[in-house]
Amino acid sequence: MQRPLAASLLTPLALLLALTGCAGAAAPPPEDTRVPTAPTGVTATAGSASTVHVMWSAATDDRAVTGYAVYSEGRRIKDLPATTLMTDVVGLAPATRHRFTVRARDAAGNTSPPSVTVTATTLRAAAEDRTPPTTPTALRAAPDGSRAATLRWSAARDDTRVTAYDVYQADTRIHTVPGTATTAHVTGLRPGTAYAFTVRARDAAENSSPDSNPADLTTAPSSGAPPNTAPTRLTVTAAKGAITVTWTPPHTGAPVTHHELHLNGRFATTIIWGTTPPPGRATYTFPVPDPPGTRYTVTLRARLPDGTWGDFSAPRTAVVR
Repeated sequence: MQRPLAASLLTPLALLLALTGCAGAAAPPPEDTRVPTAPTGVTATAGSASTVHVMWSAATDDRAVTGYAVYSEGRRIKDLPATTLMTDVVGLAPATRHRFTVRARDAAGNTSPPSVTVTATTLRAAAEDRTPPTTPTALRAAPDGSRAATLRWSAARDDTRVTAYDVYQADTRIHTVPGTATTAHVTGLRPGTAYAFTVRARDAAENSSPDSNPADLTTAPSSGAPPNTAPTRLTVTAAKGAITVTWTPPHTGAPVTHHELHLNGRFATTIIWGTTPPPGRATYTFPVPDPPGTRYTVTLRARLPDGTWGDFSAPRTAVVR
């Protein structure tokens, strides 16, 4: 008779604990039914007889935009992550008007209304053309606040005609403007950051010119942020089997004895002066076993007097010879 009595006493207690646990459970988050805003600032630029470059400004959402879809003639042709605000549409018919819209989506699968429709007419197919345009010259960059910049350059020439200019940052294309333009407005930059831009001209046969001269700028820092501590005037020179880097160390109030060298965004080595570092410009040469034509993006940063690492320099591209 003891065991049934004990069981009858424990049962109400277990029931009470179960009810208490249910009462303390968190309510599920409300369902996300709000759609993102439609992307704005959509543009379409024909770059050749078969390609169009589409760009847009970021949409907003009550939680977060997770991606974009690009439509051509009402048919979805590309899905892109939220960090991507431009794309090349390829394989198009020559000398044809094409229509594009862009939609944003969130994590719940809600899709924005379509953006305004933009059009671009691909160029006429031309005879075989293997001659690239000349290099754009006199590239200069001016910061526009802390998150944008304006680039200007002198026009390139081509045996047929220049159809587009591509803007590169750290060897990655970030912007395209028509071949009639000699200026570009670049957005989405970070405050207090050193950048280097180059421009290439392109013709209807997709031949690209060599890179223009690099143009450096440092965006304005955020309010209250410390000054930028990046090395400046970085140059890279490629020779057979080696690359030489030359730069001006930052002014930190004390000799800069350590620099970190990064290649393609990854740490490569620490450059250390065992005694007092050289005054003015500094130089370092390192071997490269890669085959000719291999491209490297080179950046540097200095160790500050408090032992932390400073800001990265504007990048430079080196091509192994």
